[in-house]
Amino acid sequence: GLPFRRKWPLVKPLAAREILSRDGLILVVNKPAGVNVHAGPSGGPSLEDTFDALRFGLPKPPALAHRLDRDTSGCLVLGRHAKALRRLGILFSEGRAKKTYWAVVRGQPPKETGRIDFPLTKISSAEKGWRMVVAKDGEGQEAITDYRVRGISDTGLTWLELSPHTGRTHQIRVHCAQSGFPILGDPWYGTPEDRSATSEIPLHLHARAIELPLYPKKPPIRVEADVPEAM
Repeated sequence: GLPFRRKWPLVKPLAAREILSRDGLILVVNKPAGVNVHAGPSGGPSLEDTFDALRFGLPKPPALAHRLDRDTSGCLVLGRHAKALRRLGILFSEGRAKKTYWAVVRGQPPKETGRIDFPLTKISSAEKGWRMVVAKDGEGQEAITDYRVRGISDTGLTWLELSPHTGRTHQIRVHCAQSGFPILGDPWYGTPEDRSATSEIPLHLHARAIELPLYPKKPPIRVEADVPEAM
C-alpha cells in the first residue's frame, strides 16, 4: 500500500460510550478512525487486540463480523460467539445487513440521488503496492452504491449519505473518486492535495448506521454512531 505517513494514536480499549449496542449475540462498537481492525499480514497493533475486555462474562472474546478500513470510523459489528458469527455471516453474505455511510466529498454529484455501479478489481505492483480500480467491461466484481445528497457547502464540499449494496474493498472510496467527487482526505483515491505526504486532512468517511434483521420475530436492530469531531 501507500507509505506510512501519518502518526496514528495507540490502540486503546474502547470506552463505555463507544459500545453502541450489546445483547446475547452481538456487540456494535463505534470504531475510531486511524486504527486497523485486525493486524493483517504485516502485523502491528489493532482494535482486535482489545477485544478481551469485551467478553462481558463470556469465556471467549468477541470476533469481527465484517471489516472497516483503518481510516474509516463508525459502526463495527462483533459476534460474541460462534453461533452469532455464523448468523451474522449469512446476513452480510446475502446483503441483508443494511449499511449507511456518511461522507464529505470534494465536488458535487450531478443529481440529488443516484446509483454508482462500476465493477471493481484489485491490482498490484512492486512500486505502488495494491489498490482497487474500476474493472474493464465484463471483468471484476459487481459493486453497487446508492447515494443521496444531504448538504452542500459554498466551499465546494458536499455531504453525502451512501448505501452500499455490495461489500467490495474500498468500494465507496473508488466509486466516489471515479464519479468525480472523491472523498475529502482520501490518501489513496483522493485529489493530489489529499494524496500528498504532508496532508493532515483525515478521511471523511463514517459508518453512520447499520441495520441487522438478526431475530426472525423481531424488528431489525438499528444502531447509529455519532460523527467524529474531525468530520
